[in-house]
Amino acid sequence: MEFLQDYRLLGLAIGVCTFLIIGLFHPVVVKAEYYWGTRCWWIFLVLGILGVVGSLLTDNVLVSALLGVFAFSSFWTIKEIFEQQERVLKGWFPMNPKRAAYYEKVRTNETK
Repeated sequence: MEFLQDYRLLGLAIGVCTFLIIGLFHPVVVKAEYYWGTRCWWIFLVLGILGVVGSLLTDNVLVSALLGVFAFSSFWTIKEIFEQQERVLKGWFPMNPKRAAYYEKVRTNETK
C-alpha cells in the first residue's frame, strides 16, 4: 500500500480494479439471467449491502474503494438483470430453452 501511495499509483490501481470489477459483472448478468431469470436479483442486493458494510468497516483506502465499487456494481446488476431479460425477449441474446415457458409467460404479461 505504501508503494502505491509513495509512487502516486493508488488512483490508477483503483481505476484498473474498477475496470476489472465492472467487466466481470457483464458476463455474470448474462449467465445469471440465462439460468435463473430475474428471480436472482436479491442475491445482488445482498452482495451490494455486504459490500457497503465492508467498505464502511475497513480502514484501508484501496480495499474500501474496491468494496464500494463492488457494492454499487452489484446494485447496478439488479437493473441490468431486468434489462437483460428484455434483451433476451427481443432476440438479442440466447434464450434458455429450459425456461421457454417462463419467457412465454413474461411475453403474455407484457402484452396485457
